[in-house]
Amino acid sequence: MSWYPLLRQSVYSRLAGYEDTNDAVRLARDPAMQAVVGRRALEKQAASTNTLSRFETEILVTEENLAGLGQLNAEWVDHAMARTHHRRIILDMDSSESPVYGEQEGAAYNGHFECVCYHPLYCFNQFGDCEGAVLRPGNVHSAEGWREALEPIFKRYGKTGVRLYFRADAAFAKPEVYLYLEEHSFLYAIRLPASDILEREIEHLLKRPEGELAEKPIIRCHDFQYKELPQTGGGQSGVAPGRAIPPSRLRRDQP
Repeated sequence: MSWYPLLRQSVYSRLAGYEDTNDAVRLARDPAMQAVVGRRALEKQAASTNTLSRFETEILVTEENLAGLGQLNAEWVDHAMARTHHRRIILDMDSSESPVYGEQEGAAYNGHFECVCYHPLYCFNQFGDCEGAVLRPGNVHSAEGWREALEPIFKRYGKTGVRLYFRADAAFAKPEVYLYLEEHSFLYAIRLPASDILEREIEHLLKRPEGELAEKPIIRCHDFQYKELPQTGGGQSGVAPGRAIPPSRLRRDQP
């Protein structure tokens, strides 16, 4: 038995805004859905709620099929990139929230987003292609599972020799992230969390100039070498000093 029609029905139902397999009762006889699913559905109807539910909860979730779904996304991106002129790949990694209602497995309250949700991790390239996504419980740290998400992407592009860049917010400002990126020759820009050291370095930029400020904010930048040392069992393992560029933004309506 081919699972392709069921996969098409599952995917296109979500794309059309139907998030529950109960909607298959109505969609099974929808002419557009019948055409999407395939020729056999045109003769009869698309899959019923029971069939689609079994497919999603018993068949699609096997280890082999989950790996295949992950590979499918990578092949889509590779297909697009083969037709896109590029000399570098810029990877942006960040988390987001996916609010839920009810008792979904893995959902949890997230204090930052102030809701019960999942806390997925995403990685996009500069062309807007989703290079990878990981569904995570709602209460995990923003950078949880970053390596498992990034490593398959690096392995794909590592074979091509293209220059790799990585960007992320302060949640990913971790020594282990820096070490991985440097060991694999990434160029990277990661936002640093505020600290007394950084505040002291830009103290001279925070002084308000004399006179009235223009309507546009004044943005000043200052760069210096900044090094963070991760603790290991036998002492400290150094991360190469990085260039920190903390900005200062002065607005007209600020005291």
